[in-house]
Amino acid sequence: MSDVPGAPADLLRSLTRAERLLSRRLAAVLADDDLTTEAWRVLCLLADGQGHPMSEVSAEASLPPGTLTKLVDQLVDRNLVFRRIDPLDRRRIRAYLTARGRREHARLDERVRTSLAEADVPADTALLDHLAELIARLDPAGRRDIAEAAGLRR
Repeated sequence: MSDVPGAPADLLRSLTRAERLLSRRLAAVLADDDLTTEAWRVLCLLADGQGHPMSEVSAEASLPPGTLTKLVDQLVDRNLVFRRIDPLDRRRIRAYLTARGRREHARLDERVRTSLAEADVPADTALLDHLAELIARLDPAGRRDIAEAAGLRR
């Protein structure tokens, strides 16, 4: 893209290519269970057991609220997710994994990790730490740790 090594265009191209290839690999793993990468992002976020407001889930899953609502409706229908009114702010709805959702997340997490290991994707946290640092610099408002949000850290 550029004649200058390390140019911003090279960084953007490399990150975009890596994201697309990783998404393609993840989609292949999840296809057997009829789940999308967006659904996987939601399951990973909710796997911490804390329950999250739908607005936070929307932001973390990079989905507009209407699309997220449809996706969560599908996950509710599959008994993977449930919603509850936030006890501290009754205007908000929080989403949680069901017991089945926790089991499915754990099973799928193992399949995803195996697939990444087969592709020799580094299991160490160095790359994730660099990406988290990049995100922190580009998004000073601070969003969740990328590895945590992607479900790659336990």
